[in-house]
Amino acid sequence: MYPDLSYFFHDLFGSDPDNGLSVLKTFGVLLILAFIASAYVLKLEVKRKEEEGLLQASTEKIKVGFPATWQQIAQNALFGFIIGFKLPYIIQHFEQFKPDPASILLSAKGTLIWGILSAAFFGFLKYWDHKKQQLPKPQIQEVLVRPDQRIGDITILAAISGLVGARLFSIIESTENIKAFIKNPLDQLLSGSGLAIYGGLILAFIMVYLYVKRNGLKPIHMMDAAAPAMIMGYAVGRIGCQLSGDGDWGIVNTHPQPSWWFLPDWMWSFDYPHNVLNDGIQIEGCLWHYCKHLGEGVYPTPFYETIFAFTIFGILWSLRKRIKIPGIIFFIYVLLNGIERFFIEKIRTNPDIDIFGIQATQAEYIAFMLIVSGIVGIVWLYVKREQSVIK
Repeated sequence: MYPDLSYFFHDLFGSDPDNGLSVLKTFGVLLILAFIASAYVLKLEVKRKEEEGLLQASTEKIKVGFPATWQQIAQNALFGFIIGFKLPYIIQHFEQFKPDPASILLSAKGTLIWGILSAAFFGFLKYWDHKKQQLPKPQIQEVLVRPDQRIGDITILAAISGLVGARLFSIIESTENIKAFIKNPLDQLLSGSGLAIYGGLILAFIMVYLYVKRNGLKPIHMMDAAAPAMIMGYAVGRIGCQLSGDGDWGIVNTHPQPSWWFLPDWMWSFDYPHNVLNDGIQIEGCLWHYCKHLGEGVYPTPFYETIFAFTIFGILWSLRKRIKIPGIIFFIYVLLNGIERFFIEKIRTNPDIDIFGIQATQAEYIAFMLIVSGIVGIVWLYVKREQSVIK
């Protein structure tokens, strides 16, 4: 496993692990790559739909030559405060920062005086930048914005809301997490551990949907464009789960490996050595920071999900030009994603939730609703299209 990039470079070049590269956690790096991959696929699809005339550019009003508002100055000052508050503290406590950046980044630890000075400097920079460009008669101009030019905003919005949603859903995933949240809400909200992917997808979908609608883009076409992009991001993200050993593995695999199995042993059962959670038993002779492996081999479910997600992406990518009914591609994604997750939950370790006597994990409930929504959506759109053709 590669809990951080120092372990990856150890395997690649033989360098010592737990060095300066330890601040770059493997899961975090793959999470960033997941958003980049998703944004790239989304851009390709949005541009294609622009060329087909399904998505059109819209006008926006921009202010030119105005002085900086107090809100703009305050936002820049806040950013400066965070930089000044955290960076000097990180430099002074780098050895503590290396193994667990979240323990410092997502905490109240910092240097107050540098935060205040940095806030004042960044606030002044924003004021001075607008002052230099200020006109005697400020203007309001209209500019044309193409749909593909909004991909950056959509990606940032999806990333932020996705992480917030994933954390919130993780808190309500079990009674233990809820109790911990009631006891210390801020600590649980800012904790770097525990993310529920469906929570991220749901909140990100809602926020991006509102953004798209507000900016004059047709949601149904954007949903179709986003479907292959979302499953691509999911696939790359699951690679991060597998490589880092972040705890998203399955239950203990007690079944003997079949005689016909020709794939590597770890694809059947894996003990996740050097996992980022430091979960399990000590690896004999290991003196590194991450020296644990699971006592029993488990199903490598992140690897399975990666394969399934890339397969779903291939299906959606091959169908996207063939299916002409708007919305069908999105609901196929919803259906296949729900099926994949519903069955993978059967070999995962997530806690069950009792709802009206039914024992299932949070992800199973959501996956079932996705399956139903996918089927209903496909049938409804198809029937609606047939009725319009008949009329």
